[in-house]
Amino acid sequence: MASVDFRDNLLGISWVDSGWVPILNPGNVLDYFSERSNPFYDRTCNNEIVKMQRLTLEHLNQMVGVEYILLHAQEPILYIIRKQQRQSPTQVIPLADYYIIAGVVYQAPDLGTVISSRVLSAVHGIQSAFDEAMSYCRYHPSKGYWWHFKDQEEREKTKPKSKKKEEPSSLFQRHRVDTLLLDLRSKFPPTFYQPKPGDKPIPVEVKKEPEPPAEAVKQEEREPATKSSAPAPPSKPPPEKRARLQ
Repeated sequence: MASVDFRDNLLGISWVDSGWVPILNPGNVLDYFSERSNPFYDRTCNNEIVKMQRLTLEHLNQMVGVEYILLHAQEPILYIIRKQQRQSPTQVIPLADYYIIAGVVYQAPDLGTVISSRVLSAVHGIQSAFDEAMSYCRYHPSKGYWWHFKDQEEREKTKPKSKKKEEPSSLFQRHRVDTLLLDLRSKFPPTFYQPKPGDKPIPVEVKKEPEPPAEAVKQEEREPATKSSAPAPPSKPPPEKRARLQ
């Protein structure tokens, strides 16, 4: 019983006749391939003419047209049949190859179909990779672009939340302290400075103001003493007590 999967493209169909499978051999495989239910067989070929005239397959070399030959046989599982256009007894043009594996007939793809299929598979894989990458891409006007993966959410959920460390001081406080330190440095410069890293520090000469003479200091000390020894103004006496009238 034959079963055929009909499709528009011959590369996507297969054919098998289970009644022939146990008895297939190199001598009858062309008869099996020439069954009327086989969609790969062209009934206008020279093989059909030879079969109707009950001639041997050797007469195919003397004819011109489409013919089928057994190209390779690996008993009991693999047979390869070629369809070719014969132009002369010594010149033929291959048209297609068919391979029979365990009785199932398939058409072998040509080189252009193989390359097209591989390119289509590669393009499909690249397109799928780009689509998956774009699904993880996020954008916000204030943040810009970033990647957001699904496993990242699970990590954030399982990750223990750490408390944010409070800053010891604010930006205003740090800026104020820096200003005060610069002010103190300008008022009290260091006694040593280092011109280059690694050099020995050089002492800075600090100009001391001349001390005032001792007589002036004694005079300044006397002035507040004289001011303190000045007599204080007389205070008012307490009011006199008057006798109460009876």
